[in-house]
Amino acid sequence: MSIASYQVPAYEWQVELEVKSSKFLTFAANTENRASAEAFIKGLREQHPQANHVCWAYIAGAPNTTIRSMSDDGEPSGTAGMPMLKVLEYSGLGDTAVAVVRYFGGTKLGTGGLQRAYSDAVALVLKDLPTITKVDRTILTLTFDYAHDGGISRLLERYDIKDMVSTYEHRVVVSFAVATSALEMCKSELINITAGNINIVTDGAEN
Repeated sequence: MSIASYQVPAYEWQVELEVKSSKFLTFAANTENRASAEAFIKGLREQHPQANHVCWAYIAGAPNTTIRSMSDDGEPSGTAGMPMLKVLEYSGLGDTAVAVVRYFGGTKLGTGGLQRAYSDAVALVLKDLPTITKVDRTILTLTFDYAHDGGISRLLERYDIKDMVSTYEHRVVVSFAVATSALEMCKSELINITAGNINIVTDGAEN
């Protein structure tokens, strides 16, 4: 089940936490898929080649997506990635990757200390993270006769749609992304206004 809307990072954000002389540089970024999350993490590794660890966690999609992952990156198992992911899951954010770049300060923190440090680092970066609302959308592609063009245009003005592209050949083809929460109502109105003389394809699958 998709979530109608959710909060995502507005742009990349960074904070720093120091625990017993170890520096924890924490980053959060908007990553809407696995590839962008992994590119973000790879970029941090390249920027901090001398770091002892670059631990990370991400949710690539809506807050309820199963596309999520994490890594301890050499820290004792369960002391970094999982605590980071738990804080991220609790935040309710989607499309978010967090990474902690650790520079060891000479004092070992122990298992409990590491878990607290990584949890605190993520909580700190998310505390003031600028966010925006992302609306879950579905792509519709309509094919219809020219006679319905005006009526459909006026109908669509009432909906939250983006990225509209229209092609005029022997019939009109219109593609756009509509808020998923309004999808069924939009399709129903389109069928009614054209008396069924319309072809509607949803995300590439014909209805």
